[in-house]
Amino acid sequence: MAMTITANDLKIKGVSYLESVVNENDGAIITVRGKEKYIVLKVSDYNRIREIELENAILESKKDIENGKIHTDGVSAHIKRICDV
Repeated sequence: MAMTITANDLKIKGVSYLESVVNENDGAIITVRGKEKYIVLKVSDYNRIREIELENAILESKKDIENGKIHTDGVSAHIKRICDV
């Protein structure tokens, strides 16, 4: 679970503090003036999230193809379809 740290803590304690928080807590949420503003993750964790998102997009596309929710009438027809909405 991500730990919350303030922007002021980050400013005072530096990147080494951020690194220790991220390593101990699998991420950090940085607050600015009391509001959550940024999330810091290890690159490996971010890449894992992106892979999951891409796998889900592929599965959704495959379902659309199986259910016939596709158009094969070309670019011009597609542009007409989205501009006439």
